Amino acid sequence: MSFRLLAVLPFIGILLGVPFVNRVEPLVLGMPFVLAWIVMWVVLSALIMAIIYRLDPTNRDASTGEEVRS
Repeated sequence: MSFRLLAVLPFIGILLGVPFVNRVEPLVLGMPFVLAWIVMWVVLSALIMAIIYRLDPTNRDASTGEEVRS
């Protein structure tokens, strides 16, 4: 159950991390650094949610491949 605490990471990265990386230079893939930071966390959020989904035992109980709702 503690794997669900991974969902806090995007919150920390986007809301609490942005004030610390709020600068234009360096450019990352042509984007200001702060924009690249936010885009990175959007992608990481999707990956983190996929990891949480895979680790959740209620999703492993379905033998037909359908999601189990509890």
